[in-house]
Order: sequence, then C-alpha cells, then structure tokens
Amino acid sequence: MMTTFNQDPSSSSGSALAAFGAGCFWCIEAVYEKIKGVLSVRSGYMGGHTQSPTYREVCSGTTGHAEVIQIMYDPDKIDYEKLLDIFWKAHDPTQLNRQGGDMGTQYRSAIFYYNDEQKNIAERSKNTLNDSGQLKHRVVTEIVEASPFYEAEAEHQKYYLNNPGAPYCIFNIKPKLGKLGVGKIKESFFQLALASKKKVGINAAYFCVRKT
Repeated sequence: MMTTFNQDPSSSSGSALAAFGAGCFWCIEAVYEKIKGVLSVRSGYMGGHTQSPTYREVCSGTTGHAEVIQIMYDPDKIDYEKLLDIFWKAHDPTQLNRQGGDMGTQYRSAIFYYNDEQKNIAERSKNTLNDSGQLKHRVVTEIVEASPFYEAEAEHQKYYLNNPGAPYCIFNIKPKLGKLGVGKIKESFFQLALASKKKVGINAAYFCVRKT
C-alpha cells in the first residue's frame, strides 16, 4: 500500500520538506542522500491526476505524475537555496519532458513548492540561472504547488545504495556523484556558472537509458 506523506513543510521538530522532479528518481535520490542536513529522502510520484499510482502506471505516462523525491531536511544545517543549487547541478533543466534517454512527462524537471516562500525562492533561483547566460538553452523547469506525494514501491527506495552493481548505477549514477563531488559542495551553482566564460550544458553526457 502506498502512503501519502504530510504536505506541511514544517513540523514541531524543526524539519522541513522539499520536493523535486529531475528525471529518474534513482539518480536524484542518490545525490541528496549524501548531503549534510538532509534527514531523509523518499522516491515517489507527484503532480498527477490519479490516486496511489504504481510505477508501471506512471511509466505509461497516463497518470500525469512525475517521478520525484521528497526531502526532509534540517533548515538549521542546510537552507532551501542550497537544495536548489544542488538541484540545478544534478540534472539538465533545459530538457523538456526527458533526461537523456529517459523520455516522457514523468521525467520532467519540476520544483514542487510547499509554501509561498519556497515558491518565491524557486522562481528567483530559476530567473538567476536563466539570466546568467551560461546555458545553451532556456530552463524549462516547472514550478508548481506541491500535491499529494505517493511513495514509490520498496524496490525503488535507496536504489543506488541497494544496487551499486546495476548497470544504470555504474554508468549513470556513480559518474554523476563523482562529477558533483557530493558531500563536498562548497560553491553554489551560480558562483561556478558565472566564473565560466563560455556557455555549457549541465551533465548531459552522464545520462543513459534506464530499463523500465
């Protein structure tokens, strides 16, 4: 049975929620699991029009859901802006309804905000990235209000941790983690981007087709 998790971004414990779609949730989950201040990461589905969708249903493209991760984090150790910096670096936000060989609306780039503050920060962050002139194309990431989150099946949770020898992990996720220097990110995306004098794409070479 799938579970819909609390949509309140804050709790009495002082933690907060964030939700991002960035292509395959196996990839983005592995990135944020390594980040200091992130308390938990769950892979799941959001943004669709059916209840309790299955992985196969989402992959069919008929439910309208995106593959997402829901992050619980400690705002005293990492802020929302830093989570967004990592989000922009961890995928190619200029690709519409795909990431590399993974194609379909379920792989769309999306930020699901839980309150007006997150919405404003996300919109400002996206505009800054577009205005930097460092990308070959415009950012297509959608910024929409969070809707019910449905946790994906057990085999999709902590996929990289549990399947480090899987081809998708070897050829896609592991190089991505190495390129990002996950756990050692000291500069924001914008500091790195503005330091470059030529337009670049983001990690496009590190995507390969996932077996669904």
